[in-house]
Amino acid sequence: MTLRLYLFLCGILCCPFTLAQTRPAIPLQEVEVADKKLQQYSESQNVQQLPDSIIRKNQPSLTNLLNFSTGIYFKENGLGMVSSPSFRGTTAQQTAVVWNGININSQLTGQTDFNTITTSDFNSIDVRAGGGSSLYGTSAIGGSIHLNTDLSFKNNFSNRLRLDYGSFSTVGINYQLQHSDEKLSFFGSISRNRSDNDYDYLDSDLSNLNGQFINSSFNVGFGYKINSRNILKIYSQFYDGERHFSLINPTDTRTKYQDFTTRNLADFTNYAGHFTSNLKLGFLSEEYRYFESIDTNFFTFGNVETLLAKYNLNYKFNSKIQTDFVADFTQNKGDGSNIEPEKRSISGVGIQFKHIVNGKFLYDWSLRKEVTNNYKSPLLYSIGTQFKPYTFYTLKVNVSQNFRIPTFNDLYWQGAGNPDLGPEKSFQSEIGNVFQWKSFTLTATLFHSKIKDMIRWLPQNGGIFKPNNTERVLIYGSECSINYHKKIEQHHFDIRANYSYTKSENEATGKQLTFVPFHKTTASLAYSYRHFTAFLNNVFVGKVFTQTDNNPKKVIEDYAVSNVGCSIDFDKKNKYVIGFQVLNAWNKNYESVENRPLPGRNYTLNLTLNF
Repeated sequence: MTLRLYLFLCGILCCPFTLAQTRPAIPLQEVEVADKKLQQYSESQNVQQLPDSIIRKNQPSLTNLLNFSTGIYFKENGLGMVSSPSFRGTTAQQTAVVWNGININSQLTGQTDFNTITTSDFNSIDVRAGGGSSLYGTSAIGGSIHLNTDLSFKNNFSNRLRLDYGSFSTVGINYQLQHSDEKLSFFGSISRNRSDNDYDYLDSDLSNLNGQFINSSFNVGFGYKINSRNILKIYSQFYDGERHFSLINPTDTRTKYQDFTTRNLADFTNYAGHFTSNLKLGFLSEEYRYFESIDTNFFTFGNVETLLAKYNLNYKFNSKIQTDFVADFTQNKGDGSNIEPEKRSISGVGIQFKHIVNGKFLYDWSLRKEVTNNYKSPLLYSIGTQFKPYTFYTLKVNVSQNFRIPTFNDLYWQGAGNPDLGPEKSFQSEIGNVFQWKSFTLTATLFHSKIKDMIRWLPQNGGIFKPNNTERVLIYGSECSINYHKKIEQHHFDIRANYSYTKSENEATGKQLTFVPFHKTTASLAYSYRHFTAFLNNVFVGKVFTQTDNNPKKVIEDYAVSNVGCSIDFDKKNKYVIGFQVLNAWNKNYESVENRPLPGRNYTLNLTLNF
């Protein structure tokens, strides 16, 4: 049986190369996107692309960028501390972060800390709302964030150095290098950020004690066209950070947290007529150390190493019909101070299909099934359509079943882990309406979701907390976004706004989930004239409950925060750019977690050199 399986897999892998001898070659595109699935199978859902101009106007953390640009709510334990998202009323573990086409959420906690992602390390960031587990696996319930290193195969050589200095002795350095021709492509980015982070609390005589942080990151992508049919890409990313967790009370013990993450991925694509095959091989690692006191060398730790292989075979029947077969294998090996050494293997198979019926109507569907020794996975599916009856109006409809697997902490935490846990399951549906007139776009979406078997850590006999599949959650709401671009001679205007209403309730109690606001709004205005650019970013977040009983006395009040900035180009080719930003311009006293105030008005000066 093993031999037959081996021969079968070898046959699939070799099939495209055999066909390549008889099929005419397909010219490769000038730009090789890192995540083709996002392009090919997301037309029935909303995908928000964040251009480089928006990325540069925000602070380097992914939290700041998405907080002021999307409907995602963030629970942030102080500036630069742990940051957890809530996407369409879900938990942080139900938002997937996808790096160059693979899911990178922590195998320990099940989520990604968005303050450990430096946005300037990537040249493409996309936000995909709604379920996506049939494409991206676990966690893609509320939505997914896509961090891409796209490679261009056209003659280009450029360098960009950006230096930031701001309040609280905050320093940021980022250097990017891009070099490409018709055969080779390289993108590299190095970042370093540090801050004393000792801001004063507004309306108080206290300050943010023990809040300093420092981190370094490195991201690189390399592409090589072997010939007209084959292309090899290699991606690597490293992150090394240390944070001293801010104190709630001045007498609290000072602690710190170190984390080190590596991600490596080899990606090989073969074009063979109607067939395109892609093989990904990856190695990921994550490690943390927690010091209960910075005055000692004692620490607790946890680490997980992940090996993965993913094969995708795409067949285009013609210009309107295509299908994909996917097979993947993942092995996780983890241990730690409080985690029993364990290894788990996950195998999955899937199929996707897309049909462009005509210029007005298309549909797609996908199926996925996983097999593992730890849990029984549901059959995952997604069905979507896009209908454009008029040039100015597009209707999008999507239904899907999604899931999230238990983490290493859930399964193997010593004395508390539950190896019998099943995955969280979710059924979702959404209807989107897109209206477009010239430079004006209005998008309105209604969404509905039911989550079953949510994993919660609950007290047992003796007061010990253990995870169980207990909770059912009902989520529904709406999203609306507006984009408007206008050019009058040399005057450029750009207006963007988002509004989201989210009802996310425990079905048993009818209460809103904690740290899920009913309302969130973002709005931005950018103006440029010749060498001058100015912008205003705003975010409003409604009140959130911090207790499961929705005690009105236990809430975080609504807040509105604005950032303003401007920049001047001192050269026609933008070789020298100086910018200035005022963050929290109206000096608002606010927080997103109890007793974790965020900074009042503060300033940042930046210099960008393009050469």
